[in-house]
Amino acid sequence: MKKKAIIPSVIIILVCIVTAAGVLIQEKQADEKDDKVYSPKGHKPRPSINVNREIKEKITIGAIGDILIHSPVYLDAFNGAGYNFDPMFEPVKPLLEMPDVVTANQESMLGGLDLGLSGYPKFNSPYEVADALVHSGVDIVSTANNHTLDRGEKGIQSETAYLESIGLPHVGSSLDEKDRQKLRIIKKNGITIAYLAYTYGTNGIPVPKGKDYLVNLIDREIMKDEIHRAKKEADVVVMSIHWGNEYQRIPTNEQKDLANFLANEGVDIIFGSHPHVLQPMEWIQTTDGRKTFVIYSLGNFISAQLGDYKDIGGLATIEITKLVSEQGNTIELSNPIFYPTFVTNQKYHHFRVVPLEHAGDYGLSNAETKYKEIQEHMNQWLR
Repeated sequence: MKKKAIIPSVIIILVCIVTAAGVLIQEKQADEKDDKVYSPKGHKPRPSINVNREIKEKITIGAIGDILIHSPVYLDAFNGAGYNFDPMFEPVKPLLEMPDVVTANQESMLGGLDLGLSGYPKFNSPYEVADALVHSGVDIVSTANNHTLDRGEKGIQSETAYLESIGLPHVGSSLDEKDRQKLRIIKKNGITIAYLAYTYGTNGIPVPKGKDYLVNLIDREIMKDEIHRAKKEADVVVMSIHWGNEYQRIPTNEQKDLANFLANEGVDIIFGSHPHVLQPMEWIQTTDGRKTFVIYSLGNFISAQLGDYKDIGGLATIEITKLVSEQGNTIELSNPIFYPTFVTNQKYHHFRVVPLEHAGDYGLSNAETKYKEIQEHMNQWLR
């Protein structure tokens, strides 16, 4: 009788063990699934989030100003067989490689040799300018500026084809309406950034009828619509904007008014260009309690414009922190820094972009004093 009673008990024990093992396997599979849910592509799996835990992602993005290739600049880049702009950026390559993502204002059209090279007033530059930017650490360029139509639709088509062939994203000019509607989004360390770009005009060159998509012109309703679309797709919205008065070191009231509009519509970071000289950085407090970072003008990064602050540019950086928890995602902007640069040359030869604080080694007699002056100018509204 006792033997018969033992068999059911053994069976029950075995069933419990198997069941428990099955539960453990299911729990392990569930945990592994959670890891994938919170892991950005290309990153190691992270543990699932619980009520008492949050995930923090952090990146630094940067921007440089006008890539304005006057004829002395591209002539200097010619080595007898082709054009090589890499040496011009070599002294600041370590600087440009510091941020996780860097954007530049590609001011002169990159239409290539077939369209004929030219400088001011209607620019067309060698493709190799884009190669040098990529080699130096630039990740995306703005092509919306007053020179976008310098070589008409053919120029935009040629530039676009080359930029796409080397994998350099661009924003501000498009091939058709479908291309125009496509948001330019870069993902880095779990943070998505949407890049937008607009210009005040095209130097009086009319946009071909029915082809408004060729260049993004400042229009508040159009900008508002794109900003709102970008907010739905990205954590951070960055606006590159061509505005203001040339050679004026303080932004106009119109710039400030437009900056406030963009900030309150949802733009997080504004990188300005066109004045060819530096204009200060500032925080804008929005009506919904956010804050937007703006640098009103990044000046010239490379050009043949000399003196009167036109040969001083720089790299502006800002840190982005993303906090992810069960309560939702939050974005914080912090620690804006400006790194001044200087364009040096020897009688329009041997052009180089160098850190301003080291420009004394390249012949600038008052480099240290100028560096302090520029830092004071750029940071005066951040205190």
